[in-house]
Amino acid sequence: MNQPLVVGVLVGNPRPGSRTLNAALALREAVRHAVTAQGVEVAPDGPVVDAAELAPAVFAPGSTAVREALDGLSAADVLVVASPTYKATYTGLLKAILDQAPGNWLRGKTAVPLLVAAADKHALAVEVHLKPLLAELGAAVPGRGVFVNEALLAGGGQTWLAGALGEQLAEAGWFAAP
Repeated sequence: MNQPLVVGVLVGNPRPGSRTLNAALALREAVRHAVTAQGVEVAPDGPVVDAAELAPAVFAPGSTAVREALDGLSAADVLVVASPTYKATYTGLLKAILDQAPGNWLRGKTAVPLLVAAADKHALAVEVHLKPLLAELGAAVPGRGVFVNEALLAGGGQTWLAGALGEQLAEAGWFAAP
C-alpha cells in the first residue's frame, strides 16, 4: 500500500505568523486539492516551518534547530517554499536556512516556489531567483513559480485564497492529469 503524499511548507518571512505564511498554507491547500482531484491520496497534514521561529538559531554556534527543521521538512514529497519579496528577491533568512541544507536535499521532491510582493513589477523574481535556488537543491520545479500581489491577501479569506492560487496552479500546468 502506498503512503499518502505529504505536502510541506517552508516560509522565509522574518515576521512570525505572517501573511506570507497564510499564503503558503493556502497554496498547500490548493496543491492538496489539485493532487487529490487526480485520485492521489494526500496526508491531511505536513510539516510547516515558519523561519521566523528559527531566526535566533540560524547563526548561533552549535545550534541544531535549523538542521532539525530541515530534517522534518524532508518528510514532504511536495514542498511549498514561500518568501516575501525583499529587494526584488527572496529573504536573506530563507537563504541562510537553505544554505544549511545538504547538497541535493530536495532530490526526488517537487517544490512549488511562492513569492509575495507589494507590486506586480516583482512577478518575475520567483522565476529568476527562487526557482533556480530550489533546482540547485535538487528539486523538480515543473511549473511556473507562483506570485501573489499582497493586495490579493486582503481578499476573501483562506478558502478563497486557496481557490485563487489553485487557478494559478492550473494555468501554469502544475499537477495536470496526464
